[in-house]
Amino acid sequence: MARPAGVSQTGDQPAREGQEAPARAKAVRPRLWPELLLIVVVYLAYEMVRNLVPADHATAAHRAYEILNLEYSLNIDVEYTLNRIFTAHTWLVLPANYFYSTMHFIMTVGVMVWLYWRHPDRYPFYRSLLFFTTLVGLAGFWLFPLAPPRMLPGFTDTVISFGTWGIYDSGPTGSVSNQYAAMPSMHTAWSLWCAAAIIDITRRRWAVVLAALYPATTILVIMGTANHYILDAIGGAVALALGWALSRGAFRAAALAVQPRGHPLP
Repeated sequence: MARPAGVSQTGDQPAREGQEAPARAKAVRPRLWPELLLIVVVYLAYEMVRNLVPADHATAAHRAYEILNLEYSLNIDVEYTLNRIFTAHTWLVLPANYFYSTMHFIMTVGVMVWLYWRHPDRYPFYRSLLFFTTLVGLAGFWLFPLAPPRMLPGFTDTVISFGTWGIYDSGPTGSVSNQYAAMPSMHTAWSLWCAAAIIDITRRRWAVVLAALYPATTILVIMGTANHYILDAIGGAVALALGWALSRGAFRAAALAVQPRGHPLP
């Protein structure tokens, strides 16, 4: 059944700015320091588990060629063309490298802060959605280690070739980071999470447009810099969808646990 206009995906509060002031007024903002501690612990655990994924280059490279062959059969193998376009233009590849290395942190943290301060009634759901999506991503890294395009002959590692700072998946610092954590693309998953939160809540058209452009730009960048395949991006979208289902299930289970008998959930 279609969702009524102005109702959020979390189920019961008005979805748009300007309609939800009463909800925000009644919402209890979680305490800051426990939230910060939780986020730091989850992120450190994510990095630790991500880097503990067994590194088998032969298997990861074999899967990379399987991915490319599948994309070729589907006529969606655009990574090589994009990589050539990016590397042919310094004015394009340098901003792309820095976008890749920084924006997934800046935007994700920025949206988290925005939700926490401006929309405390919506913050718990989107925080949980981000955590569950990341958990699904970790499962993908363990189940399907995959060499990114930049590790294959013919592709250009734009970080090494253009001497970009701040990216730890290539160059000397690559040894301390799992280089086979490509499927799913968490850059894509997190950018879609940002877009979903902004589009779900705000009424400002310019914000909606920018929010939609952010994941689209991210997907172009991760392929143009040879860090991901388009199927990795699709995997990121699937990770977000699974994270949404898990988060909804967790919230519904929590609501059922405290719901008095005889009062069904809306």
